[in-house]
Amino acid sequence: MPIFTISLHQISGNKERIIGGHKMCKKEMTENKENVLIDDFDFSMIADFFKRVDRQGPGGEWETRLATSLIPDFKRKIRIADMGCGKGSQTFVLADEYDAEIDAVDLLPEMMEGIREESRNRGMEERVHPVQASMDALPFRKESYDLIWAEGSIFIIGYEKGLAYWREFLKPGGFIAVTECSWLGNKRPENMNWIQDNLPEIDTIEHKIHQMAEAGYEPYAHFILPETCWTENYYAPMQPAMEAFLKDHPEDPKAQAFINRLKEEITYYEENKDCFGYVFYIGRKV
Repeated sequence: MPIFTISLHQISGNKERIIGGHKMCKKEMTENKENVLIDDFDFSMIADFFKRVDRQGPGGEWETRLATSLIPDFKRKIRIADMGCGKGSQTFVLADEYDAEIDAVDLLPEMMEGIREESRNRGMEERVHPVQASMDALPFRKESYDLIWAEGSIFIIGYEKGLAYWREFLKPGGFIAVTECSWLGNKRPENMNWIQDNLPEIDTIEHKIHQMAEAGYEPYAHFILPETCWTENYYAPMQPAMEAFLKDHPEDPKAQAFINRLKEEITYYEENKDCFGYVFYIGRKV
């Protein structure tokens, strides 16, 4: 989520964290000899871009279904909170996999409208409920969910903070499933500046599992998302969206700067995809 990229659906309300999903620092970008501050991008512009694509972050339907298969059958109707849901690419997979009521949480009203529209189209208005809220200030009762889901969004409030805070809303024995950028091995990018700016909490898979245990979960399963979740499912559909977006915002330095940052991320990932990627981490509240 940039990862400059990873999306919008992960905005938590802090202006320093709004662009494409990953935490941005207040540094200047120069475009056409004009200075554009990252935190000058407004929510409406970001939402206007991400509503044009089906996915607001790397992932895939098969990977979401795989993660659900690694969680024991609840054998009853359950409640799910999908944090940073975006337009709901994973939300409706969860609705298909589980007998559940789902609270789909996102800060942007444009994403909420996408959830409402898709719920109507699927006849799921009674099961999928859009909740416009920040992921670090949830309006829910404690211990009210059987499963908390967060694909490409927990980094917005921080992996450790998210695990600790969201644990309050899980029932005893409830499960959490999140994706988090992690080192895939011992190799590191030659240029670490982008990582330091956009993924300051990146760590090894082993350490992320340790952090989950320290937060009060029994680590249950994990797996690495394949490259196609980035390239085919996320970046490829972005190309026509970027062209259309710039046509709708002609000669707008902020719009051009925003697209430049997305392109920068795509290039960086292509050059370093053997170093880092998303990992699905699944844990059980203890």
